[in-house]
Amino acid sequence: MYGAQNTKSGVRNALVARHVSKIASEARLEQNGSSLSLNWCCSEVVTPHEHDYTRRHLLHLNALAMSLSAESTRPLLLPQNRRLRHLQGIYLRNLSFFRPTGKTADDLHLGKGSPTKLQALKSSQQLHHAASSDSLRDRPAQVRRRSTNLASKSPMTRQKALETAIEGRAADVFLSLHVDGVQDPVYVSEVAERSTNFNFRFFDLAQAHSDITRSALVTIKVWAKRRGHWMFLLDQAVDLRLLNFIGSLRNQHFPPNCLVFHLVDGIYCLDLPARVPEPKQGPALPTSTYNALMKLSNLDASIQDALATQDSLKAQINEILERTPPDPVPMAQEKAKLANKYLTAEQRAVRAAEARKEELKESIAARRAAMAKGRQAQKKAAEEIEDATTKLPAARASVDNTKDGIRGQRRRICEELSQVFPITAAPSGTPLAFQICGLDLPNTDYDPAMKTAEENAISAALGFVAQLTNTLQFYLSVPLPYPLTPYGSRSSVRDDISQIADRERSFPLYLRGGATAQYRFDYGWFLLNKDIEMLCASAGLKVVDVRHTLPNLKYLLYVCSAGSDELPERKRGGIRGLWAGKMKGKVNTSLDDGASSTAGSRRGSAESEVATRQRDELRRIISAGADGAENGHAGGDKTAAGGLPFGEGTKFTLRTKGLRENIVN
Repeated sequence: MYGAQNTKSGVRNALVARHVSKIASEARLEQNGSSLSLNWCCSEVVTPHEHDYTRRHLLHLNALAMSLSAESTRPLLLPQNRRLRHLQGIYLRNLSFFRPTGKTADDLHLGKGSPTKLQALKSSQQLHHAASSDSLRDRPAQVRRRSTNLASKSPMTRQKALETAIEGRAADVFLSLHVDGVQDPVYVSEVAERSTNFNFRFFDLAQAHSDITRSALVTIKVWAKRRGHWMFLLDQAVDLRLLNFIGSLRNQHFPPNCLVFHLVDGIYCLDLPARVPEPKQGPALPTSTYNALMKLSNLDASIQDALATQDSLKAQINEILERTPPDPVPMAQEKAKLANKYLTAEQRAVRAAEARKEELKESIAARRAAMAKGRQAQKKAAEEIEDATTKLPAARASVDNTKDGIRGQRRRICEELSQVFPITAAPSGTPLAFQICGLDLPNTDYDPAMKTAEENAISAALGFVAQLTNTLQFYLSVPLPYPLTPYGSRSSVRDDISQIADRERSFPLYLRGGATAQYRFDYGWFLLNKDIEMLCASAGLKVVDVRHTLPNLKYLLYVCSAGSDELPERKRGGIRGLWAGKMKGKVNTSLDDGASSTAGSRRGSAESEVATRQRDELRRIISAGADGAENGHAGGDKTAAGGLPFGEGTKFTLRTKGLRENIVN
């Protein structure tokens, strides 16, 4: 029994909460100061618990409606400017399913076809008929319906009575907006459930087509769902320009099925009269005193007298001027003065034009002289170009020959360097293990704990590599990024690129002991390998592993010395003074050889003059010696005056850097 009562109470509370909007439409909230009193207008009887529950929901609904309603005292849009784009929302008030009959309650006792009614309609009356507040038909007195009739009934009976009352008036409703010329609805609202007063959601039609947003006529169709069946309830055509401004939804007595429109500037309705806006109460403005007004009056009178005096003086002056004959002398003087002014201006303009003409003449003459000089220079340049054009093939051939000679000399030099610094395979037979000048040099992978003799051998080998690399950069015309200082087994390399201290830029290519020295030695060896890689890149070679020092260097020498043509001969060098001591039989050849040192001097230089004098002197001595031999005066132990100071078979040597070279062959 207790569980059944709780179930019934829960169902009752749910129904009360569900139909709170219907009950809210039948209740009036009156605000007196800060207190709110709830006066019921419906005839249903609820329990105190239901009353408190519903009252809380009504207060919440009222606060929400007050916060959302846009109350304004006066409209902002002119009636002719209202369009559908200004419409933001629609309300439906006092939902009703009963259609009006068109007659009053006091006509019920009259029959439709009775002669009494016809006579009453034909009779003339001074006063028009109006609906009576009370029925004129005689009816037996009935007991007034009381709200406490259901107090003694069971809860189920009261609940059923409440549901019957709600079912008779509430329904599910939605509406749609239609515009003439558009087949589909412009807007379809959501379905509002179980209520008699509906606040549909706001919408925005500003993004619709211009034919819709600019329209002032709209048709509103309302559908309702009652007892499980949908029915067409209302079809109303509304002209937004004819709406009446009401400003607020509160304190309004809406007729059945009343449509309320929410525009951007307030709330409008078609069935209610327009709300007359209250006049603005502005503050009282200060006014002038009586004395001030009198002063203003006197001042106005004085001004009027002054204006009248001015008019009379004007009339007198005009009359005098009309009686006096005109004098043309002042006008002629003014014209003459103006003409002189114009004449002076024109004379000044003529002088400026003449000066400008002289400037233009001088400029034209200077331009003509410059053009003549330019033509001469152009003619001279054309002649030089023509002369250079004739010499161009020979110059190009000379350049090609020079390039070929340079290429051949580089091949020869690389071949000789490969002989001076022989790079051979190591006796151990290890792949990619080579020797330079008989000294083993590992490919950067060595044992740091090696003996001193091995360290010295590696340092000496690196010295040979540094010397060879430093020599190749000049013959191949490739500057090294890391300059080398070849000092034999104490060679070093310098790093001017990295961001390190200046005193630490030089790295040794020899071992000195210690962890720091080991690191600097490894880095110096790495820089040497990078220099070799740069030389290989200049020759178009791709280095597989930069750590292979001798293999990369041998590959470079092999490629640079390779070629199908025969290697050119080496130009003769040495000391010029010693070339004069060659054998007599070879003097003519040496003097005429253009490859010699004396023949290679530049014409007109001091060296060329000295060589010429020496050549003439030698020729004179040789010719004198030849004449003495013919006359039988030549001796094997004595030389002629001014002869050579050495014999024909004498050889001289020049010692340079520990090397020995035969100067005279």
